[in-house]
Amino acid sequence: MSYPAKLQEVVEFLEALPEQERREALFSYAEAAHRHEPREDETYRVADERLDEMCLDSVGVFLDLNADGRALFRVRLGPKVQTLTRALATILCQSFNELPLKTIVELDDAFIPRIVGAELMRLRSRTVYYMLQRMQEAAERAE
Repeated sequence: MSYPAKLQEVVEFLEALPEQERREALFSYAEAAHRHEPREDETYRVADERLDEMCLDSVGVFLDLNADGRALFRVRLGPKVQTLTRALATILCQSFNELPLKTIVELDDAFIPRIVGAELMRLRSRTVYYMLQRMQEAAERAE
């Protein structure tokens, strides 16, 4: 299956790495999550910040649209949010920005195991889909 270009690039990159290198790359993505925090000079069509039952800390998903109606995502992650969730938040922000909302809403989640890898999927099977679900919910609300 083919995904939007930026997401496809990340999927192919991470999928090709040996397990240890994949973990290191995901850690690097996680460390970059702060770059996607909401900014005071921006307003958002959707601002959804909450602590869900399956989470250790609050997660905020913020969505605005550019002049062409394409997505601009930001996320705010509490200090206890797991590394893998942070990594996926960064990957999804980078991959979803500038996409039409419909593309985001209709995106199949089969890419997530390809990004995460089999070992981490077994360890975190319930939580790895969380960021995608939250961002798709925001895109549906903004349509």
